[in-house]
Amino acid sequence: MLEAGDTFVVVGGSGPDAVAVVRYRPALWSPGRECYLAEMYVVPPLRGRGLGRAVLQAAIDEARRLGADRMDLGTSETDVAARQLYESMGFTNREGGAGGPVMYVYERDL
Repeated sequence: MLEAGDTFVVVGGSGPDAVAVVRYRPALWSPGRECYLAEMYVVPPLRGRGLGRAVLQAAIDEARRLGADRMDLGTSETDVAARQLYESMGFTNREGGAGGPVMYVYERDL
């Protein structure tokens, strides 16, 4: 994936202990690129210490540097800690902002 040039990885910690995998693509509705946070993981004993926030911020910064103007992601309703992190960093699951309808992510195997 890295060789194709449309993916980058951010790692954090000494293990590494956290990883963010981001894929980016041309956008249809904006002049910049879109990017998708395909994976965000922090080893469980180190969660809640700011490592995930730092890795996610580095991923956002790199996406901006590469010309992205939008990042999207999917997460589980039950992953409350991840949702709190994403929301605290400005992500929303509401179309058009806080008052809009809930957005859903759908997937299927091919």
